[in-house]
Amino acid sequence: MLVAYFISMAPMEARAGPMEDVKAAYTAWDEAFGKRDAKAVATFYAEDALLLPPSHDLIEGPAGVEKFFSGIFGMGATDHRLEVIRVDGDGKLIYGAAKWSAKGKDAQGKDQPWGGIATHVFERQADGSLKIKLHTFN
Repeated sequence: MLVAYFISMAPMEARAGPMEDVKAAYTAWDEAFGKRDAKAVATFYAEDALLLPPSHDLIEGPAGVEKFFSGIFGMGATDHRLEVIRVDGDGKLIYGAAKWSAKGKDAQGKDQPWGGIATHVFERQADGSLKIKLHTFN
């Protein structure tokens, strides 16, 4: 009986759950965006990642992501924020749905709020980190 008590009191491996992992990934992604660093943003994507923006373009891999976000930064985008709506998945694949917002410019160069809904499918890496496999937004 005493052995069972001590076993139950042993520390369990502390590991964040999917919600905490995705929130941390979103915070880091927003920070890279805030620095207007397309190369840093691209590091969050898997080698075989797909980015599907509302333009209907098919963006593939980190190099494509870097080029895409270089263009977004060239359009004056700043202050990106992801707000979690829902997170679910298993230990290997996790999806996150989020409201996103940013400041951008219209065709005349005037400030304009941007925003919509984003979906991300993350794959857990061998080191425990998350990489984006699929990212779509409107």
